[in-house]
Amino acid sequence: MEDNSIASDQQVLFYAGELAGIIGATCKGELNTPICSVVTDSRLVEPNSMFVALKGERTDGHHHILEAIKNGARTILAEIDEKDAAIASIRDSGLVAETCLLLIDSPLSGLQNAAREYRRRQNLLRIGVTGSSGKTTTKECIASMLSACFPEESIAMSPGNLNSDIGLALAIFGIEPRHKIGIFEMGINRKGEMDELAKMYEPEIALITNIGSAHVGMFGSRDEIAREKSRIFSYFDGQQKALLWEDDDYRTYLSSKVKGSVYYFGLRSTEGLGRIENKGLDGWKIEWKGQTLDFRLPGKHNLLNACAALSIAILMELDPILAVQGLSKVQPLFGRSEICKGKITVFQDYYNANPNSMAAAIDFLSGISSTNRKVLILGSMLELGKESDNAHRDVGFMVAEMKPEAVFLFGEEMKAAEAALKEAAFRGVLMHTTDMGNLIDTVSSYVREGDLVLIKGSRSMALERISHAFQEKGLIDLSESSKGGCHAS
Repeated sequence: MEDNSIASDQQVLFYAGELAGIIGATCKGELNTPICSVVTDSRLVEPNSMFVALKGERTDGHHHILEAIKNGARTILAEIDEKDAAIASIRDSGLVAETCLLLIDSPLSGLQNAAREYRRRQNLLRIGVTGSSGKTTTKECIASMLSACFPEESIAMSPGNLNSDIGLALAIFGIEPRHKIGIFEMGINRKGEMDELAKMYEPEIALITNIGSAHVGMFGSRDEIAREKSRIFSYFDGQQKALLWEDDDYRTYLSSKVKGSVYYFGLRSTEGLGRIENKGLDGWKIEWKGQTLDFRLPGKHNLLNACAALSIAILMELDPILAVQGLSKVQPLFGRSEICKGKITVFQDYYNANPNSMAAAIDFLSGISSTNRKVLILGSMLELGKESDNAHRDVGFMVAEMKPEAVFLFGEEMKAAEAALKEAAFRGVLMHTTDMGNLIDTVSSYVREGDLVLIKGSRSMALERISHAFQEKGLIDLSESSKGGCHAS
């Protein structure tokens, strides 16, 4: 029989009885059961984890309580209406005496309130990043920059894009006493979610990269997206700072929601910017405060991400030499502005897609001066609701104006883009399909040495399958792609 001993490398976040009092849960079992980590996936349980049983679209955590206990969980946070099932699972584990059950109306709210209390016990300068696009890359830029200005072990950041009502809570539990500065991403896909995120994290510096059309189908309009994003300021009391894009359509509206100081970033607003040289696929050379920064992420959208990071450096009064050293180390993350070279050059930007990021990617490829053929492989943009048809038509017209040699469209929604291209009398090679095998075969037969290829679409379209096919045919080497920067997760 296992005990509740605490390993030397484990930190006690809470004791079960203590946490029950904080979140208003009913506690059944040993009150002094230590909680050393918090998980919502039974497969990620470690000794002395608290397993939070959440109900999702495809699974119910209450069905995995037994597995969690067998893997080492000793505290279970469950819904009170599932009490009988939870107790049965604990009994079946044979570890009744070692396991503590916390029962509450909403395990998600309990998780979030626990995260808030844990975060409040930490001495952490908190930077929060939200926006319709560019959140993760901007967060990575800021983290890389700060890690050159402060001891790297003092920087906490949310891993990957762990930024949701569940993800942010779990990321907060990764904060340790050694951490002094936090950079956490805050993403939303439903109304009211930002209120939950802001309550948990209470950022002292809140950055909004932009207000675009991502998830517009879930919010109804950009106006509603702006309203929801502005809730990142809901826990400001006058001492905090907001950082906004200088050319955002909602700049005035967002500024009006800030109880505190408002600052702006961009080519005009980021103090200290000098000459900027576009190096195409190799990124940018930026002069800033007497320093020269070789910034490796290509495209105008990534230049703005760099401006946002540099504006954070100004707000925090960082040493320009160190800030530039840190920012120069940033490399693309998986599926975000990756450049893969070989017989052909592939620009991979398929981690997500919305009208703004799609336009940025097309604009980037269009702006590259080259005599080689340009080939676009575009997947559907999802979660756009009633705006979907018009958004995809706009993509079609934008591509037609660019005049690439070939356009391959994938996904049901891209029918609208195909219609727009035909309406615009596009004369290049044009194909639309919903069959990935057909797409891969056709594109692989079409491309030839020297081609510049853009792959862009929503994450669920899984367009990385095309890159893997290119690698199998010896056209690119994914192991040599510029990705996975020093803060990649």
